[in-house]
Amino acid sequence: MSEIVLLSDPRIRDLAVAECGEPLVDLRAQGGFRLDPRLADPAGAFAHVRHSVADRLRTVQDGLPGQLRLLVVEGYRPYRLQERYFQESLDELRAARPGWTEGQLRAETARYISPPEVAPHVAGAAVDLTLCTPDGTELPMGTEVNATPVGTEGPCYTDSPDISPAERKNRQILIDALTASGFVNYPTEWWHWSYGDRYWAFVTGTATAMYGPARQ
Repeated sequence: MSEIVLLSDPRIRDLAVAECGEPLVDLRAQGGFRLDPRLADPAGAFAHVRHSVADRLRTVQDGLPGQLRLLVVEGYRPYRLQERYFQESLDELRAARPGWTEGQLRAETARYISPPEVAPHVAGAAVDLTLCTPDGTELPMGTEVNATPVGTEGPCYTDSPDISPAERKNRQILIDALTASGFVNYPTEWWHWSYGDRYWAFVTGTATAMYGPARQ
């Protein structure tokens, strides 16, 4: 497995953002997208992404083989919610690892929950998704979406060796389709893909990110 750069890495934080001002759009109003309700919120934030992200997801959806569909679990996440998620995970890890430094704690927490100041979901740039059949049955991917990563090569990791050949084939369909449309993956989470945020800029070698924190 190649080196994994986490969202807590200073190289991600230090990337400049040239906010383009693109609005958030509601995927529920776009037609053709299947959204999973497991993380639905009263305001519908989970169903929103930046306009160009929605356009690229449309391209992915239209290009999937057979009758496969994207199943979108979560897009935009408000800043305060991201802060809460990160702090809760950090506090749990701090209690479990009292000898760790703050830097170690934050880096380990960032394997699963992004620091809010650089979080792709906060920018409306990220989607957590998987593949499903027309009736909504999820394809086997090795873990569920948002499972907790274990170790450094556990099944949540996109390139994990600890999944079956069938699960690897399904992941590869998702990887090929999203990569072809310009998305980048956060390698500790096979389901997490983004476009236009700081992590995307780092992976693609782009000088500045397109999206900073968004507002619904």
